[in-house]
Amino acid sequence: MTTIIQVAAEAGVSTATVSRVLSQPDRVALQTRERVLEVVQALGYAPNVAARSLRTLRAAKILLTVPDISNPFFASVIRGAEEAARDAGYAVVLGDTRHDPEVEDQYAEMLSRREVDGLIFLGHRLPASLVPLVARQGASAPIVNGCEYSPNIGVPSVHIDNAAASSDAVDHLVTLGHRDIGVITGPAISPISRDRLAGALAAAERHGAHVRLIVREGDYTATSAFEQARALLGCGVSAIFCFNDEMAMGAMSAVAQAGFSCPEHVSVIGFDDLPLARFFHPALTTIAQPKGLIGRRAVELLIGILNGTGCPIHQVTLQHELIVRDSTARVYCG
Repeated sequence: MTTIIQVAAEAGVSTATVSRVLSQPDRVALQTRERVLEVVQALGYAPNVAARSLRTLRAAKILLTVPDISNPFFASVIRGAEEAARDAGYAVVLGDTRHDPEVEDQYAEMLSRREVDGLIFLGHRLPASLVPLVARQGASAPIVNGCEYSPNIGVPSVHIDNAAASSDAVDHLVTLGHRDIGVITGPAISPISRDRLAGALAAAERHGAHVRLIVREGDYTATSAFEQARALLGCGVSAIFCFNDEMAMGAMSAVAQAGFSCPEHVSVIGFDDLPLARFFHPALTTIAQPKGLIGRRAVELLIGILNGTGCPIHQVTLQHELIVRDSTARVYCG
């Protein structure tokens, strides 16, 4: 089995340089880094992660918790995080909290017991058991929030501007002539839902009193949106804006069951741009989030904290995009 000493000798560098190339490549000159990596590949060297963990008192693992692993949105976030972690020499431990604070705390104990080096949580709630740690260490606590954003938590975060994204969605519908617009939110407890609603309301106010939003609360599932969309159709809306694509699918089903056509009679717009969104019938107009990049940047923030190179409470706001497809059209005048 090839050793780090053999790699160092072949590349003409020290073992410390080889170690830095594999764990902190940005700290090594490009030419040296490329030479070491060529030797690593040629000799088939694989670092002994367990031994490294004993020497550095690190587990070489990152805990990533998601509130609902069955939600397809999180799959792309997880993949981006896993790729970035692997590039940095870390493995990812995945935890499905199912929106349960007790389960969140159970996973958080892994950080307290040093079974993992850091935590990325994709929900809106910092586990209660970690509040004292954040109070003591502030931005140096190895904890990052992804997707959601709440400044009161006090940890670095990666997210989009959800208020601006929702504003873009409502602007799009108003441009198409829609005036009575239904909005199906997520749970009010979620900062994401609150921010998206604030953006939608601000857009409606900007367009004046002739634009009316009728708001109903869902829970990010297609079933909840189906029921709420039926109620909205009874109120005479010509368009429905759902706070995720899964709810948009439920809303389109309600439109069809009521005997209407989407988008001829009722336009529907979603949020997230899931991989299947363009295969809905009709193809779904939606707000696209850079899901994989959210995961990657969250890991990069965490690695910066672990390496002591992170910035004080750093918030990363990524770009969103309105994707116009076939589920929205000019208001029906028949």
